Amino acid sequence: MDIYSRKSRWKIYLAAVGVVILLISVYYTDYLSQQLADGERYRVENYVLALEQINNPTSEFEDLSLQLQILERNTTIPVIIIDEQNKIVDAKNFGAEQTKDEKFLQDVIQKLEKGGFEPISSAGNKIFYQESTLLRQLRYFPLIQLVLIAAFVGLGYVGFSSARRSEQNRVWVGMAKETAHQLGTPISGIVAWLENLRAIKEDDEEVIEIVDELRTDVSRLELIADRFSKIGSIPSLEPVNIYAELEKCRAYMQRRASRKVKFIFPDPDSKTLGVRLNPPLFDWVIENLLRNALDSMDGQGNIQVDVTEEEHMVNIDVTDTGKGIPSSKFKTVFQPGYTTKKRGWGLGLSLSKRIIEEYHSGKLFVKRSEEGKGTTFSIRLIKANQEQA
Repeated sequence: MDIYSRKSRWKIYLAAVGVVILLISVYYTDYLSQQLADGERYRVENYVLALEQINNPTSEFEDLSLQLQILERNTTIPVIIIDEQNKIVDAKNFGAEQTKDEKFLQDVIQKLEKGGFEPISSAGNKIFYQESTLLRQLRYFPLIQLVLIAAFVGLGYVGFSSARRSEQNRVWVGMAKETAHQLGTPISGIVAWLENLRAIKEDDEEVIEIVDELRTDVSRLELIADRFSKIGSIPSLEPVNIYAELEKCRAYMQRRASRKVKFIFPDPDSKTLGVRLNPPLFDWVIENLLRNALDSMDGQGNIQVDVTEEEHMVNIDVTDTGKGIPSSKFKTVFQPGYTTKKRGWGLGLSLSKRIIEEYHSGKLFVKRSEEGKGTTFSIRLIKANQEQA
C-alpha cells in the first residue's frame, strides 16, 4: 500500500471517529434536553396546582405561602393561561412588552397548537408554555459545537497544510538548485573536452560528426540544468506563439519515440496564438506529459494535442491512447512520489503542476481518462495580446 492510500485511509478513520463523537454528543444532548423538558413540564404542573389552590382555597386561614413561592420562582418558563372562551387570562416570562401584546401571545398559542402541543387543563382554563431559553440553547448546542469544532479543525488543517507545503517547497527548491549546480561543473568539462577533440581531429569528418551529436546532447543537458536552476525563482514570462512552441516539443519527442506512435499536433504555420509563458519551463511540462503518454502506450498508439481559445485563456489538451488513470487517482497523480513505474521517482507531474500553476498562474489537471482507452491532460494558460505574439 502506497503512502497516499494510507493517508486516505487515515482521513477516513479520523472522519469516522469524528462522526461517532458527534453522534454521541448529539445523543447525550438530546437526552439532557428531554430530561430538562420533562422537568419543565413538571414545574408547570406544580405552577398550575399552586394557582388552583390560591384561586380556590379550602379555608380562610389556609397557609398558601408555598403556593405563592412556587408562582414567584417561575422566572424562566414562558406561560400563557386562557379561559373557556379562549381569552388570555394571564401571561408571564415573555418580556415586559411582549407579555402585554395580545396579538403576540395569540401567535405563540397558534404556533404551539400547530406543533402538536397539548396544553395543561385546570379548572376550565388551559395553560400553554414554551421551552425556557436554557432548554432552547441546549437543543442548539450540538450544532454550535459542530461549527466551532469544524472551524477549529479547518483552521488547524489549513495552518499545518500551509506549513507542510512551505517546507516541501523549500526542499524542492533546494534539490533543484543543487542538482543544477552539480550538473554545471561536469557539463562545462564535457564542453571543453569536446572543443579540444574538435581542434585535434578537425580533419576527421567522422569524429567531427560524433562531436556535433555529442554537443547537441550536451546542449540538452545545459537546458535541463537551466530548467532546474529556474525552480524557486520567479521566471520571466514572454508572449510566445503556442503552436510553434508545441511543434518544437513534438519534433524533439518524436525523434525519440517508436515509429508506431502517431503524433497529431496542430499545424504551426496555420495560425499565430500568443500565450504568456517561460519557454524552457513550458517545454519541460509538455515533454513530461508526452513522455508519460509514451510510457503508458507501450510503443504504439496516438498522441494528440488540441488547442482551443477563450477570451482570456488558452486550453491545451494532451490526449493519449494509453492505459488510462482510475478516476480516484486524478488528483493523486500530481502528488510528489506517486508513480506507477518501477523506476520512477514520481516527480514529473508534481513539478509540471508547480510550473504551470505557480509560475504561469494557469491550471494543469486530468480532464478525462478511461482505463484501457487513454487519458487527457489539460493545461490552461493566460493569453497574450495578439500584437505581442
